[in-house]
Amino acid sequence: MNLIIDVGNSYVKLAVFESSALKYKETIALDFAIERINLLKEKYPSLKKAIISSVGKLKNEDVETISESFRIMILDSNAKLPFKNLYATPNTLGVDRIALVCASVEQFSNNNVLIIDAGTCITYDFITAVNEYLGGAISPGLRMRYKSLNNLTANLPLLESEIPKCIIGDSTNASMHSGVVNGILKEIDGVIEEYNRKYSDLTVILTGGDANFLSKQLKSSIFANSNFLLEGLNYILQFNSNE
Repeated sequence: MNLIIDVGNSYVKLAVFESSALKYKETIALDFAIERINLLKEKYPSLKKAIISSVGKLKNEDVETISESFRIMILDSNAKLPFKNLYATPNTLGVDRIALVCASVEQFSNNNVLIIDAGTCITYDFITAVNEYLGGAISPGLRMRYKSLNNLTANLPLLESEIPKCIIGDSTNASMHSGVVNGILKEIDGVIEEYNRKYSDLTVILTGGDANFLSKQLKSSIFANSNFLLEGLNYILQFNSNE
């Protein structure tokens, strides 16, 4: 069994896989990560291996503590990967994007795949049917756009995400919802359309924290999978354990 540790700035996502089957997952505060990991070790005695994907602030002593109980892999740009990386600056490619591409390799091999991760930022990652990762795009996510309108202006409020009732906003709040949400939807649909024109038989995956909010409003045909990143991390661990 494998333990997946995906570390963000304030929270940690933990998951347990048996082969490719997800048995457990939760998101907890960073400060409670070690305590929870120790409990998982007791609950799942077969847990032997762990992968740490850290884009946040996991302390060195925490990593050492984890390594006492597991054979750990710390994911970085130098890891052995199941695809050809043609990114011009591979050392700058985020580990979250690497994991998403690996999930597509496992689940949609021999397909042209566009992975859209709608989180703090919206990332677009494209891998060809011949297993070549070409890159993609990064743009501001849903909350970032709302916060920018509030932070960079004098009078616009900070709003919670809301599906706009109409393209024409009849108030300041409604106008902001229309601008932010419809702007993202048009962006995503437009990017998918552009890829469809260039690549045949395109498979599109939508994941990330805002995937459920956005998926039902998109015109394009997509697969929504909230566990795609965790599945990719598990596959990387399996791939590197079979040397």
